[in-house]
Amino acid sequence: MVAPLKVGIAGLGTVGAEVVRLIETQARVLAGRSGRGIRVVAVTARSKAKKRSIDLRGVEWVKDPLALATHPGIDCFVELMGGAGDPALSAVEAALNAGKSVVTANKALLAKHGLKLAKAAEKHGGALNYEAAVGAAIPVIKTLREGLAGTGINRVYGILNGTCNYILTRMEQEGLSFAECLTDAQRLGYAEANPSFDVDGHDTAQKLAILASLAFGTKVAQGAVYVEGISSIAPEDLRAADELGYRLKLLGVAVRTAKGIEQRVHPTMVPKSSSIAQVMGVTNAVTIDGEGIPPITLVGPGAGGAATASAVVADIADVARGIRAHPFGRPIAQLRDTKKAPMERHEGGYYIRLLARDFPGTAAAIATRLAEQKISIESIVQRHPNGGAASPDGKAVPVPVILITYATHEDAVRRALAAVQKDKVISGRPQVIRIEKN
Repeated sequence: MVAPLKVGIAGLGTVGAEVVRLIETQARVLAGRSGRGIRVVAVTARSKAKKRSIDLRGVEWVKDPLALATHPGIDCFVELMGGAGDPALSAVEAALNAGKSVVTANKALLAKHGLKLAKAAEKHGGALNYEAAVGAAIPVIKTLREGLAGTGINRVYGILNGTCNYILTRMEQEGLSFAECLTDAQRLGYAEANPSFDVDGHDTAQKLAILASLAFGTKVAQGAVYVEGISSIAPEDLRAADELGYRLKLLGVAVRTAKGIEQRVHPTMVPKSSSIAQVMGVTNAVTIDGEGIPPITLVGPGAGGAATASAVVADIADVARGIRAHPFGRPIAQLRDTKKAPMERHEGGYYIRLLARDFPGTAAAIATRLAEQKISIESIVQRHPNGGAASPDGKAVPVPVILITYATHEDAVRRALAAVQKDKVISGRPQVIRIEKN
């Protein structure tokens, strides 16, 4: 009879406690699917005295994560503490160097130290599984690493942050401002007290760096990702997108181009007909464009204790089965370097919203500057506030002008708009949002 897999868990927050509960309640199912039993034999957390809704009788309490990681009585170390540095880093590294398998949900750790950790796993024979680090219950890691191992990937993109998707959904459906929606997201627990990591796009960038490595055989490099957040998005952008047949999403996009792998995170207009446009609220989604197959879209809960724990337990079951996949789909020696692709080289369509000064020659000046950069306009919408009436002081009110361009280069858009601003025919800064076609 095969001995059970002995598991040690570092971190007993919402996810850690749910992992313990799942392993206990699903013991028979897990044993049947894995070919052996799975038992939690040791744990550690910041506070032993804290009340938890799980039964830890018979489970050893270890003094700290490093001691648990090197504990001779465990086969698999589960890291659920979070953070790119210690204690998570030193504990995971110690477990791998001791020949143990590691399961983690820590995207920050993988984005910063994934290569070093994968090398340790490769050298000492343990698994390094991290399905829960990207998209929680969405099985995108296994899909890219194993399910599509024989398929060339051209593009992978998706909604990878539920907080941002929730805010944009509320802004669109209720006409609220970014600030109003953010406050509500914080009240409901969808956003942190300091939400910048989410709303500025860095959470999505960490996840995208991992997906790009799996999709394209590149080294994980968060610094190679261009990042913009959603704080500049205004209700009028959502209304315009709706009228033009688009929906606004914060997307992480990694795409193969003639100049290399382009990795970017930014607000994006997507056609309403696309699968990704239907994903609302805190839900996540990832679309994979592979050679010879239609696009595959995976949709599901991207966060939350139950969703994350389900992915963690699935990774533990893989360890129990004896599966040892290369952490990033290929041997470390075969992963290629990747550099940050200058966004000036990006090619695609653009949404541009300007506040044009309402006097003769403004439209001509804008058209001239765009033509100079060989930018073609697909559509133009001009709205006269108050029916075109002047403000009470007699001055002309700036007119919102919305332009949708055909495919062009980002540097051309930037040069054209810089010239328009220099001509002083617009007020304020232009709003520019990239368009991602199906």
